[in-house]
Amino acid sequence: MKPEIVEKTSICRFFLLVLVLLSGVASAEEAFPQPPELQRDVDFWVSIFTRYSTDEGVLHDNRNLAVVYERIDTPSTLSRRERQRRVEARRRTLQATLRSLASGKRDNLSDLEKRVLALWPDGVSSATLKSAAKQIRFQQGLKNRFREGLQRSGRWRQFVDEQFTALGIPVEIAALPHVESSYDPDARSHVGASGIWQFTRSTGRRFMRVDHVVDERNDPYAATRAAGRLMAYNYSITGNWPMAITAYNHGLAGVRRAMRKYGDTAYVDILRNYRGRTFGFASRNFYVAFLAAKEVDQNVEKYFPGLTYDKPVDYSTARLPAYVAVPGLTRTLGTTQRELAKHNPGLQATVWQGSKHVPKGYVLRIPAQSLRQPLDEILAGLPADSVHDKQLPDLYHKVVRGDTLSQIARAYDTRVSTLVAINNLSSSHRIRIGQNLRLPAAGPAPTAVAAAKPTAVAAEEPATVSATEPPVVAATVSAPAAIEEEIEVSEVTPTTLADSLAAVPATAMQTNLLSDPSDYSVAADGSIEVQSLETLGHYGDWLEIKTQRLRDLNALEFRAAVEVGRRIKLDLNTVDAKTFEERRIAYHRQQQDSFFRRHVITGVTEYTIRGGDSIWVLALRKYDVPLWLFRQYNPGLDLQKVVPGTKVQFPVLTAAQSG
Repeated sequence: MKPEIVEKTSICRFFLLVLVLLSGVASAEEAFPQPPELQRDVDFWVSIFTRYSTDEGVLHDNRNLAVVYERIDTPSTLSRRERQRRVEARRRTLQATLRSLASGKRDNLSDLEKRVLALWPDGVSSATLKSAAKQIRFQQGLKNRFREGLQRSGRWRQFVDEQFTALGIPVEIAALPHVESSYDPDARSHVGASGIWQFTRSTGRRFMRVDHVVDERNDPYAATRAAGRLMAYNYSITGNWPMAITAYNHGLAGVRRAMRKYGDTAYVDILRNYRGRTFGFASRNFYVAFLAAKEVDQNVEKYFPGLTYDKPVDYSTARLPAYVAVPGLTRTLGTTQRELAKHNPGLQATVWQGSKHVPKGYVLRIPAQSLRQPLDEILAGLPADSVHDKQLPDLYHKVVRGDTLSQIARAYDTRVSTLVAINNLSSSHRIRIGQNLRLPAAGPAPTAVAAAKPTAVAAEEPATVSATEPPVVAATVSAPAAIEEEIEVSEVTPTTLADSLAAVPATAMQTNLLSDPSDYSVAADGSIEVQSLETLGHYGDWLEIKTQRLRDLNALEFRAAVEVGRRIKLDLNTVDAKTFEERRIAYHRQQQDSFFRRHVITGVTEYTIRGGDSIWVLALRKYDVPLWLFRQYNPGLDLQKVVPGTKVQFPVLTAAQSG
């Protein structure tokens, strides 16, 4: 080949590579738009992630993130009370300064008044400054935590990218765990979210196993597959990634309400102006915090020069053919409980404490370099006394925050009255955090069971009334100190990055049904949209009125059923809208939690409606999907007006593993 031909070929290849790279950049920018109006917010979070450590923070305006009043030292050597005292003292000083300026003062300003006023645009109104006095928020720095998260991400980043690529998910979303958890598998939030992807129990159960034996939320591999499916689902409902990501934090129902009000892609208006009841600081900032995390994640050398990523572990995996006792498993593998727990974080404390076997069908993960032969062959040599055809029965349940007796009874397939009887409880409406409840397999208690150093009270409420955070069903049994010391099953719940975004704890409405796009809210005119599984009887119970009152209010004939999707008016004279919504959501949470204890969503299939098709027949007979779940995957579909050619989505369900 002639030199000039080689040179031209090289030039062509170079420009082709440039075009490919540029198209990739354009695609990323299109997928994750960053309007100029949001730049100040992104810059704020970049500074929090890369400039300020966890021993310091800033006082800032919670609406205009460009206004950062001052930096405050909050070293970890100080007590929590002292750190709070220091922050509050400066907050009060700044509030007084803003109120002084809001009164109209512009002359003879103090140095602090001059500095604060200069942070706002020229000609700022007194009304704006008066509001600003109520909007001062403290944000802890996260530089060291973010750096540690970047290092840890190296263990799973290749796997995340591979899974997302296979699912058609932009690999840039791999930056989201930096916001959620700092890529820390042990991260636990104040609302009960867990693992690197911070799944709540109710959302996690849709896509993986979450119970008192196995909690795959804590397994980065299983949780990543689930996160990809959830993100794909969110995108199928919202149609764009900014709102799909916002829904990951805020929930699909709230995001859909905001989109209906402002427009599907009115990102600035939604993030600046939407006033949903639970759309607080965390929800408003989740997408811009993601953009900031993506910026740092893609430019690590700029922000953290010299950073070295952890290397991924080369694992061998094998599915257990039977229930296996941990002691026999560790002896056969030539390892320790601590090491086994480290590489199999999905196994719960019940397994390590000996009250449960490692379940049949569990995919065991062991570092390949530690094995002398293939893992399957090693497991074939397990001692006979360690292999069992049945799981150990549940004996005790340790009460944790959010538990109620009715939830515990459902989890263990028993009755509230049975739990009351065998535990000698004086009331079916009161249990205590830390209390060990005997379960039917343990038999009746010989004497009254006292609470084990209760730290708080968990009041029992009827299933249709409870509006607490999602139930945390994690049965644990007290174990000998030697076992606890060996495996160090920690119950400490470190603050996550997502926690640090929240000005106040998330409400039950926001955390219970994050993946449910159905609108359970009461409109300003006192009406609601009828959802699947609901009847006028339910509404009457939640409103504490007679059903006939609702029939009269909506001109409904006696025994006439309410149609799903129809709007009806409520009588809110006895019960207010907020209480009604809480009771309604609690009911649907109970129904969905019960369903997803038995089923897991593993995929989605598309179907094109043909002439003569019936949605009911397709859902219930062909795809074995309940109508309420079908509606969640097709929330904009009018069931009464489905025509041939319409494309619909059916989730693919498999039986959830148990035991």
